Amino acid sequence: MEHEAIYALYPNAKKINGTTAYDENDNIIEIDMSAVETKVSELETAKTNEETSKENAKVSGNQKLLDLGLTQAEATALTGYTPPSEE
Repeated sequence: MEHEAIYALYPNAKKINGTTAYDENDNIIEIDMSAVETKVSELETAKTNEETSKENAKVSGNQKLLDLGLTQAEATALTGYTPPSEE
């Protein structure tokens, strides 16, 4: 995810080797690794939030189908979503 952060922060970067970024003319781009670490954290948080949102939508959609009178087997057949078993 570090490379993704570097590309996001330095749009003129065309290639990265380790923590060294280069522009289109192979000139080295000075990188602020503190900013990169912050961006990595932001990207990880955004990814986690997106995954959580998708899971919440699955649960919500499943419940709406059950509220309409479908059985869990029918809802699963339609959506492919199987709720986790409650033990």
